[in-house]
Amino acid sequence: MSPWPEARLHVVTGKGGTGKTTVAAALALALAAGGRRTLLIEVEGRQGIAQLFDAPPLPYEERRIAVAPGGGEVRALAIDVEAALLDYLEMFYNLRRAGRALNKVGAIDFATTIAPGMRDVLLTGKVKEAVTRVEKGHRLYDAVVVDAPPTGRITRFLNVTAEVAGLAKVGPIKTQSDGVMAVLRSSQTAVHVVTLLEEMPVQETVDAVTELRAAHLPVGSVIVNMTRPPLLPEPALTAAAAGRVDTAELRAGLAAAGLDAKLAPALAAEAVEHAERWQIEDDNRATLTALGLPTIELPFLAGPVDLGGLYELADLLRPDEVTA
Repeated sequence: MSPWPEARLHVVTGKGGTGKTTVAAALALALAAGGRRTLLIEVEGRQGIAQLFDAPPLPYEERRIAVAPGGGEVRALAIDVEAALLDYLEMFYNLRRAGRALNKVGAIDFATTIAPGMRDVLLTGKVKEAVTRVEKGHRLYDAVVVDAPPTGRITRFLNVTAEVAGLAKVGPIKTQSDGVMAVLRSSQTAVHVVTLLEEMPVQETVDAVTELRAAHLPVGSVIVNMTRPPLLPEPALTAAAAGRVDTAELRAGLAAAGLDAKLAPALAAEAVEHAERWQIEDDNRATLTALGLPTIELPFLAGPVDLGGLYELADLLRPDEVTA
């Protein structure tokens, strides 16, 4: 059973270098399995989704980018801020034509520059619109996955609409802001934090979860990416981490395998280094476990992640595979 059964909006964040875009893409595939339809949204203008799926750069238009197991589909959208503002002006003020005229003289760029928060308001507003869109009496998307800004900026990104709502007491901006925050702070949303078993990503994960909880934004899970299995059995790991490696036994083993027994000291040093690194990773696991969130570990995939790798990760990210 899914640990976030009501979530339809899945926001994926993580420190740079943790693979959050890859995880977001794999999660979109996982949530589309079994005939469902998901929308994968990019908000940072990097075209990382198109690169992962080996597709042309995404326009400001929802288009199918992959087929999921069981007949589902993933659509993708790269949100263009200026186009989102035109949508906003048309939706609430019936001013699309005026918005185009403003765009020609650079007014839109000026507005988002003097009010940096406006950019995030437009992005989250477009996300909310996709989550709540209805066609023929049914939700168009079973789930929406957002490749969101990194952990250092995620709380401000998601909470900026609440700040705008505090400034606008009445009118369409107030209504729009309240509607966005109602979705983001509800059980419809789950914010997933991607991390590695390294000190800095783990600390950023802890900080991000603390900030998200303080802002009353629902955290879904911690996704530990690029993990590797230990190369030694647990008793040998424990002994090696303490510097206890039987070099004589290593020499005998090397000789039995027809290898140079003189390699034993170097091999012993590598065993100690591996065990010490594993111990650090285990300590980081304990830190993440203390957050009290469902945790998913994804394996390290050698080389650039291709579509086959995404499907492999998606299989591990299916909600029924995740436990609290």
